[in-house]
Amino acid sequence: MLPQYTVEYAANFKRRPETYHYNGDDPVACEGFIEELLERGYHIKAIRHEGLDVPRADFDKMIKTAAGMMAGKAICASLGLSTEEDHHRFGFTG
Repeated sequence: MLPQYTVEYAANFKRRPETYHYNGDDPVACEGFIEELLERGYHIKAIRHEGLDVPRADFDKMIKTAAGMMAGKAICASLGLSTEEDHHRFGFTG
Protein backbone atom coordinates (compact mmCIF):
# COMPACT_ATOMS: atom_id res chain seq x y z
CA MET A 1 0.00 0.00 0.00
CA LEU A 2 1.34 3.40 -0.98
CA PRO A 3 1.56 6.13 1.64
CA GLN A 4 -0.84 9.01 1.14
CA TYR A 5 1.96 11.59 0.97
CA THR A 6 5.63 11.34 0.08
CA VAL A 7 8.04 14.25 0.21
CA GLU A 8 11.33 13.83 -1.61
CA TYR A 9 14.02 16.16 -0.32
CA ALA A 10 17.79 16.53 -0.47
CA ALA A 11 20.43 17.51 2.00
CA ASN A 12 23.45 19.07 0.34
CA PHE A 13 26.72 17.79 1.69
CA LYS A 14 30.19 18.65 0.40
CA ARG A 15 30.56 15.57 -1.80
CA ARG A 16 27.09 15.18 -3.31
CA PRO A 17 23.45 15.73 -2.42
CA GLU A 18 21.75 12.88 -0.56
CA THR A 19 18.08 12.29 -1.37
CA TYR A 20 15.64 11.25 1.34
CA HIS A 21 11.92 10.49 1.52
CA TYR A 22 9.29 11.28 4.12
CA ASN A 23 6.15 9.13 4.02
CA GLY A 24 2.94 9.82 5.88
CA ASP A 25 -0.82 9.60 5.67
CA ASP A 26 -1.75 12.86 7.43
CA PRO A 27 -1.69 16.02 5.26
CA VAL A 28 -1.28 18.28 8.31
CA ALA A 29 1.74 16.29 9.50
CA CYS A 30 3.13 16.46 5.97
CA GLU A 31 2.82 20.26 5.97
CA GLY A 32 4.52 20.35 9.38
CA PHE A 33 7.38 18.31 7.96
CA ILE A 34 7.62 20.63 4.95
CA GLU A 35 7.80 23.54 7.39
CA GLU A 36 10.83 21.94 9.04
CA LEU A 37 12.48 21.40 5.65
CA LEU A 38 11.96 25.07 4.76
CA GLU A 39 13.26 26.22 8.12
CA ARG A 40 16.42 24.12 7.76
CA GLY A 41 17.02 25.01 4.11
CA TYR A 42 16.61 21.57 2.59
CA HIS A 43 15.89 21.26 -1.12
CA ILE A 44 12.32 19.98 -1.66
CA LYS A 45 12.40 17.97 -4.88
CA ALA A 46 8.85 16.58 -5.07
CA ILE A 47 5.62 16.10 -3.17
CA ARG A 48 3.57 13.08 -4.14
CA HIS A 49 0.05 12.01 -3.26
CA GLU A 50 -0.61 8.29 -3.60
CA GLY A 51 2.49 7.87 -5.75
CA LEU A 52 1.79 10.69 -8.21
CA ASP A 53 3.33 14.15 -8.21
CA VAL A 54 0.84 16.65 -6.88
CA PRO A 55 -0.23 19.34 -9.38
CA ARG A 56 1.85 22.50 -9.25
CA ALA A 57 -1.02 24.50 -7.70
CA ASP A 58 -1.32 21.97 -4.85
CA PHE A 59 2.48 21.86 -4.43
CA ASP A 60 2.57 25.65 -4.16
CA LYS A 61 -0.37 25.65 -1.72
CA MET A 62 1.38 23.16 0.59
CA ILE A 63 4.61 25.19 0.49
CA LYS A 64 2.70 28.41 1.16
CA THR A 65 0.86 26.84 4.11
CA ALA A 66 4.12 25.54 5.58
CA ALA A 67 5.76 28.96 5.14
CA GLY A 68 2.78 30.59 6.85
CA MET A 69 3.13 28.18 9.77
CA MET A 70 6.82 29.07 10.01
CA ALA A 71 6.06 32.80 9.91
CA GLY A 72 3.33 32.41 12.53
CA LYS A 73 5.72 30.68 14.93
CA ALA A 74 8.32 33.40 14.43
CA ILE A 75 5.76 36.15 15.08
CA CYS A 76 4.48 34.41 18.22
CA ALA A 77 8.03 34.01 19.54
CA SER A 78 9.08 37.57 18.72
CA LEU A 79 5.98 39.35 19.95
CA GLY A 80 5.00 36.98 22.75
CA LEU A 81 1.59 36.28 21.23
CA SER A 82 -0.62 33.24 21.50
CA THR A 83 -1.39 31.38 18.29
CA GLU A 84 -5.00 32.60 18.49
CA GLU A 85 -3.94 36.24 18.75
CA ASP A 86 -1.42 35.76 15.93
CA HIS A 87 -4.13 34.29 13.72
CA HIS A 88 -6.55 37.11 14.57
CA ARG A 89 -4.02 39.92 14.06
CA PHE A 90 -1.87 38.59 11.24
CA GLY A 91 -3.77 35.65 9.74
CA PHE A 92 -1.01 33.06 10.20
CA THR A 93 -1.71 29.58 11.51
CA GLY A 94 1.42 29.00 13.60
